[in-house]
Amino acid sequence: MKFFHLSDLHFGRQLHGYDLYMEQHGFIKQLEMYLEQEKPDAVLVAGDIYDKAVPAGQAVTLLDEFLIALNNIPAFIIAGNHDSAERLKYGKTFLEKHNIYISVMPPQKEDERLEKVVLEDSYGKVCFYLLPFTKPGMVRHFMPDEAAESVQAVVKALVDKENIDCTQRNVILSHQFYKNGNNLPERCDSEQKTASVGGTDAIDISVLKDFDYAALGHIHGAQMAGEAKFRYCGTPLKYSVSEASHKKSITMVVMGSKEDNIDIQTLPINPPRDVLKFRGGIKDIIAMANEQNRQDYISITLTDDDIPEMVKEQLHGYFENILEIIADNSRTRQIISEEVADFKELPPYEAFSAFFRETSGREMDIQESSLIKEIIEEAVADKQL
Repeated sequence: MKFFHLSDLHFGRQLHGYDLYMEQHGFIKQLEMYLEQEKPDAVLVAGDIYDKAVPAGQAVTLLDEFLIALNNIPAFIIAGNHDSAERLKYGKTFLEKHNIYISVMPPQKEDERLEKVVLEDSYGKVCFYLLPFTKPGMVRHFMPDEAAESVQAVVKALVDKENIDCTQRNVILSHQFYKNGNNLPERCDSEQKTASVGGTDAIDISVLKDFDYAALGHIHGAQMAGEAKFRYCGTPLKYSVSEASHKKSITMVVMGSKEDNIDIQTLPINPPRDVLKFRGGIKDIIAMANEQNRQDYISITLTDDDIPEMVKEQLHGYFENILEIIADNSRTRQIISEEVADFKELPPYEAFSAFFRETSGREMDIQESSLIKEIIEEAVADKQL
């Protein structure tokens, strides 16, 4: 059994205000090429199909292109924390007639189980279990004890209910923040540097021990979670400056018999524009310019103590898509140290608002403000529980 593992497509994503439609469209075309070349038996997408709960028109168009590219190859898709369950499940019954299976919520009743789809090859059955992004509040109405304990208790209870037949080959899709014992996954700066991501605590990967492969989503850098069979495939494109060093790819998994080792390969994704980070004085940065990186997305950190007011316009003559220009010199370091002390005295929402304003140069919009308020409320509620 051969399948592709994808996650965190984030259709509709912008990068510092730049529309990434061309890059995401290009990814779909490369996926289509790999599908024709490798002929997988299935495609797994482990959450965050859209970048926002209310996706823009172009984002919906990209999902349409993605589904058409599958060309009737069975696909298993789960919702991530960025997705709206109601919107993502639209057309679910129709799509299943075309071998596209979408799961958007964990079980909502005591007698419900994870959605399960079975494929067969010459070695027998492969059972695919779909576990969308889960928070304790989603199941508190029928799992009060587990929900009160932790998200790990919830996920473990949901998996245990399946009574996994370990004589067969079993695969699970999950969009959560998993750790291996005390080892947390590597995260980029765009992800929280705490023991949680997306508003949920870390879950020990041991809860998935009965599965032969765990197709994980949520973390943007490709990596394993303890063992090779527990894998974050990462995003197909660079969605933040902190991902500049990542090598983006599609994960291809080949499963033989139950006793065989799983073969994991990566198929590189080459976007039309890269994301690069340059650091140095103005003259150093200009010296780095060439025809190859002229249209790439560039983050620039200037170390000059004297930076001219029109520096962005000056550098635009060498780089067409400048994401940001950051000053890192003696003066800015002094300012930051003073402001950090001020932030510590503010309530959580006001502190984040001030931090957002200082780092982005603008106020949060209504959607961003509502989201951070929701996250803070959930954190307070979880702490009280």
